[in-house]
Amino acid sequence: MRFILAAMLGVVLTAQAHASCECRCVEGEMQALCSSSIDIAPICPATVCAIPPPSIAPIQPPQVAPLGTSECSPRQVLNPDTHRYEWRRLCN
Repeated sequence: MRFILAAMLGVVLTAQAHASCECRCVEGEMQALCSSSIDIAPICPATVCAIPPPSIAPIQPPQVAPLGTSECSPRQVLNPDTHRYEWRRLCN
């Protein structure tokens, strides 16, 4: 009984680890976007992404990068609801 409970807990914790990451088109390439630097990024499928329209990046006020990242920059990310690219601040 304990083994079954431990296995179920392991499955739930694994599912939660991937819940905050998703694959999106970023500037014409499929990439995993995670909400935390400690999340495990999924392997994204090879997909042909639309080319983002040319535009100038918005001016960003200086901000400190979140813990676990080294730098942040504005990038165009495809919104799956509107099928349009939107500017988002992404950190590495």
